[in-house]
Order: sequence, then structure tokens, then C-alpha cells
Amino acid sequence: MATRSRDDREAKRRIRQMEAKRKLREEQIARRRRDNVVAGAIGAAAVAIAVVLQLTVFASNPTEAEYAAAEAGLSSPSASPSPTNGPNIPKPDTAAGKTFTGTLSLNGSPLGVELDGTAAPQAAAVFKSLSDSGFYNGIKCHRLTTGESFGVLQCGSKNGNGSGDPNYTWGPLENTPANNSYPAGTIAVARSGDNAYGNGTQFFVVYKDTVIPADSAGGYTIVGKVTSGLDVVQKIAAAGITPGSSPTDGSPVAPVTIDSFSLK
Repeated sequence: MATRSRDDREAKRRIRQMEAKRKLREEQIARRRRDNVVAGAIGAAAVAIAVVLQLTVFASNPTEAEYAAAEAGLSSPSASPSPTNGPNIPKPDTAAGKTFTGTLSLNGSPLGVELDGTAAPQAAAVFKSLSDSGFYNGIKCHRLTTGESFGVLQCGSKNGNGSGDPNYTWGPLENTPANNSYPAGTIAVARSGDNAYGNGTQFFVVYKDTVIPADSAGGYTIVGKVTSGLDVVQKIAAAGITPGSSPTDGSPVAPVTIDSFSLK
């Protein structure tokens, strides 16, 4: 009887050990799952915030509200799109079917440019009108990005600081790339985030092959291309950006001014 009691106690002890080991394994598995979920969420949030802030390059510097929205909701605040353009926006039929060629001069160096009124008649009409009026003469190119696959020089803010003119906005989007790819030499229209009618006076010159994720409104209107002198922008990019919060996104080290923008 004594032997059987000892055997029973030993069996129970082994069962308790097995149960304890099983419970420990279950806790370890659950903890790893939680850790993976947290790590994945943090990674996804970081990527989403980076994309949101990256996209604001085509409107202005990120505002506190935009950054807070990026952190909290992982999307930038939506602007309310207008369904129609105001009377100060030229009609697309003034450029439809036409090709405009000319020169964009930056710091005394010329870039040959071409605007496509067939693929983007509204955008071509706007930039032809603005260039004809001399709007761009003396305006700064306020922003440069130097990411591995994100290289643009942005110009056209009236105040030279990236802010837009609320009285000069237009749409719709035209000739946006289905694959979110903007080849080197592309000239595209800057706009406010998530707003197909948030285009304005700003544009960006792509100096190396670039990928820009579309937002809820879509991509960015490609209005034309650089036909010569792209190396002018590439040299500006090679000089780098002014040190700031981002090592790849800021104002050019050497200020860049549009001397003139002529189209015919």
C-alpha cells in the first residue's frame, strides 16, 4: 500500500509538472503573438505617417493638425473639394489638343519644357495663363526632396513658403499615373491632400524616377515634361537641403528662384 501511495503521488506530481509546462508554453505563445501585433502596429503606423507626411510635400509643410491626424488616424485631414472652378480659372478648351513649349529658367539656367494640352487640358490652360501673366517671375522653389525613390523640386508658392492661394484652386485631376510612378523629367501639379479640386499654382519637377502613393482623391496631374536641362535640377538636388527635421525633405541649400517661365 505504501508503494502504491508513493506511485500515486509521483504520478500526480508529474501531471502537475506537465500542466505547468503546458501553461507556460501557452503564455509564451500568447506573449509572442501580442508582441508581434504591437510591433506590426507600430511598423504600420510609422509607414503610414511617413506616407502622409510625404504627400504633404505637394501642398505645404505639414501643419500640426496634419501631423496629429497622421499619428491618430493615419490619414491627413480631408479638404472639402469644390465641384466646379471659379471664374478666375481659365477654361480647359483654351489648351485642349494643343502642345505648349517653352523655357523655365532657374537661377539663370534654362530648362526646356513641354505641356500636354491633350492629356491635361485644364492643367495646361492654367499654367499657360499663369506663365503668360508673369506670375512665376521671381517666385522661389521652396522645397526639395532627396529620398531614394522620391526626388522632386517644388515651385510656385506665391509667398515662397509652400502656402497655397485659397482663391486660386481648381480641378479635376487629369493624366494621373495608374502605377503611382513619375519618371524623371515629369512636370506635375501640386495640390492639397485628398482633394481632386485642390490644385493651385504650385508644380513639381521630378528629377529622378519617383513613386508617389495616391491618396483618397487619386494621384497627381502630369501636365508635361522637361525636354532639356534636367541636369540643372539634378545639380540643385546634389547640393542638398537645409538641415532640418527631415534629412531628405526641406528647402534647397542654395535658394532657387524662377527667373522666368515662358510658353508658346
